[in-house]
Amino acid sequence: MRNALSVDVEDWFQVGAFERTIDRADWEGLTHRVERNTDAVLDLFEQAGVSATFFTLGWVAERYPALMRRIVQGGHEVASHGYDHARVFTFTAEEFRADLRKSRAILEDASGQAVTGYRAPSFSIDPRTPWAHPILAEEGYRYSSSVAPIRHDHYGWPDSPRFAWNPVAGSSLLELPVTTAKWGKRTLAAGGGGFFRLLPYGFSRWAIRQVNRDERRPAIIYFHPWEIDPDQPRVAGAPLRSRVRHYSNLSVMAAKLRRLTHDFQWTRIDALVDAEAARVS
Repeated sequence: MRNALSVDVEDWFQVGAFERTIDRADWEGLTHRVERNTDAVLDLFEQAGVSATFFTLGWVAERYPALMRRIVQGGHEVASHGYDHARVFTFTAEEFRADLRKSRAILEDASGQAVTGYRAPSFSIDPRTPWAHPILAEEGYRYSSSVAPIRHDHYGWPDSPRFAWNPVAGSSLLELPVTTAKWGKRTLAAGGGGFFRLLPYGFSRWAIRQVNRDERRPAIIYFHPWEIDPDQPRVAGAPLRSRVRHYSNLSVMAAKLRRLTHDFQWTRIDALVDAEAARVS
């Protein structure tokens, strides 16, 4: 079973946890670590012999076009994460369309690769954004991986299907939610990110095996380049919960990722789309 590994390419100061603490107007003057951290991820993937999808902010690609080319040269997919990590439900429908077009143009120009995949910042496509999937379909996207079918204080669409589904009637657009596992009647977040970093590795291994063995479906896992950077600056003014979530276990993340790449088979998300689409057609 091949699973999909994905990286949400954003810098340490662009995360949802700090969006009310760090002003976007101050981003340019902060220490940028996204290039060095993403290069470290590329090295890790090269050593493991895996390919992945890099959902990248247009803001990052605009400033580091050579990094986008290195991602492509490594055999990976470049996909869109929007322009500057604004959550989808903060847009109007037309603002969302404009953000899609702006970020895609930057990513394609920088990478030289067609962009056919999209992931909403902070998994912010949910019942508040009924126009989001139709616009993605109209703009020619092949797939979205923008839904977390869980309950969470920052995001979530618990009524979403757990696996691939067609969100727009008459369209081939596929929504590929990040992975969840079942514990009795409970749906558990198991898609990576902070859950992978904070919980014991054995939980993620169990969850992926459950999805592969019992559901016969690929897992879709994600993380961020800043999660392997224990030396990143600290944001003292952020809420305590946000700081605990953001900074805990940064020093062990790279080792856990190496175990993950060793224990399972991995590929890009776009390599799984046709097979997953056939399951729901």
